[in-house]
Amino acid sequence: MALVLVLAPLLTGWIRLVKARLVGRRGPSPVQPYRDLMRLLRKEVVLARNASWLFRSVPYVMFTAIWLAAGLVPVFTTQLALAPTADLIALIALLGTARFFLALAGMDTGTSFGGLGSSREMMIAALAEPAMLMVVFSVAILVRSTSLAEIAGFMMSGAVGLRVSLALALIALVMVAIAENARIPIDNPATHLELTMVHEAMVLEYSGRHLALIEAAAMLKLLLYAALIACVFAPWGMAPPTGGSAIVGLLAFLAKLALAGAALALFETSIAKMRVFRVGEFLGGALLLSLLGAIFLYVSRGV
Repeated sequence: MALVLVLAPLLTGWIRLVKARLVGRRGPSPVQPYRDLMRLLRKEVVLARNASWLFRSVPYVMFTAIWLAAGLVPVFTTQLALAPTADLIALIALLGTARFFLALAGMDTGTSFGGLGSSREMMIAALAEPAMLMVVFSVAILVRSTSLAEIAGFMMSGAVGLRVSLALALIALVMVAIAENARIPIDNPATHLELTMVHEAMVLEYSGRHLALIEAAAMLKLLLYAALIACVFAPWGMAPPTGGSAIVGLLAFLAKLALAGAALALFETSIAKMRVFRVGEFLGGALLLSLLGAIFLYVSRGV
């Protein structure tokens, strides 16, 4: 739990630095997100006159749910204290809870931007969550379990081999991760263009420690998806329950995070943001790929 909390801002800072270097700029320091969060925590909270108790509570609920979800993902070892509850279905439920309350908070103050962002968030969720569930079903059919520790152990055993179905599930999960984290081409986290923003539109009314919690939750969510992809599809180097070095597993996880951040930065600098009306097509493709992966795996195993 402490590790993901410490590494989440560093991953965001690393991505910003790599993106800046790719476009020929010096870029901010990788530790700049830590400074931003500390600055927001010291600022006074400004609330709208018609903000209810829900608006004030959502940052804490959202941060707690996403932090707990990030703590469920095995990062450098499969021997977790939360291993009995580290289930993919529970993880999706926690992410859905955070999304639901953030959408309510966006509509609570009655601003047009908040309602616009909430409606777009729900549109994305309506396609992203089924695609995510189909990825879970694909892996569960193969491993016979939705436990993340058992999935990582099975993938490390070498009994998987090359499977087209898992490749389709991986591509679908990457597409869902891009959409869920409001990254390019779905959304641009570096701008505040009213006509296209999704996540930023819901949090425009937040300030101070509330905004710090929401920003920290967004960083944790990005780390969560990077760790989830590494845990399910690239668990190499992770320390097994018996034997193995946790230090080696931690170094391997840091290398995976650095590689994932660099790949995301390269992808975002080489592609343009798509129109909002094409987001459905993008996520529809993810849903189709995940569905095909589950069908192929189901048929190939003769279940």
